[in-house]
Amino acid sequence: MVSILPLSLQSATVDKNGKRLLGPVDLELGNAGLTIVLGPNGAGKSTLLRLLHGLEKPSEGRLRYAAPRPVAYAQQAFVFQTPVMLRRTVLGNLTYPLTAHGTQRTEAQKQALTWLNMIGLAGHESQRASQLSGGERQKLALARALIRAPQLLFLDEPCANLDGASTRDIERLILKARDDGTRILMATHDLGQARRLASDVLFLNKGQIIESGPATAFFETPQTPEAQAFLKGDLVL
Repeated sequence: MVSILPLSLQSATVDKNGKRLLGPVDLELGNAGLTIVLGPNGAGKSTLLRLLHGLEKPSEGRLRYAAPRPVAYAQQAFVFQTPVMLRRTVLGNLTYPLTAHGTQRTEAQKQALTWLNMIGLAGHESQRASQLSGGERQKLALARALIRAPQLLFLDEPCANLDGASTRDIERLILKARDDGTRILMATHDLGQARRLASDVLFLNKGQIIESGPATAFFETPQTPEAQAFLKGDLVL
């Protein structure tokens, strides 16, 4: 398999309606780890993820993968804060990404049933995905993203508004994916979750990467006034 990483941004910006949402940003995303993106509301976290995934185009600068764009797009996935469900059954949601990429239906269903058992949804195969609870929909969305073993996974606040049990289940899936070799970039507002999951941190404010580095160093000895204020729960100006 051709590696799509590292992924880099060079002087990249995102502008909308005359307003700069992000940048300029220089960033290189390496081959391993779980990067947590932190920052106050409006800092540009979601915009950064969308830019790296290709959902936003840079207004200036360059986005570059280590492989051609079609290959790169086929080897990554994105899970949104509000899970997007296909108008299909639970089983149909999980088989779709496999059959769409050429997997025979029998094999796709076999893999999907394994995943449903893994995420605690065995027995829900024929249920409409839209009828699941919020936590169940998010677990299904994450399983659908992971079922093809992507090289790169983007997660935008995947545990927002979930209870503790659902958050625990989501985090277990995320850590398993990391251990299985998927490179993960995840935005969260939950500092406890960030401490549990992060191998490194990107801290954003006003569309800029203010600080970055290993998670332990960031949480124990933040270097910038903005990061220090954020970790103390103060307003970041």
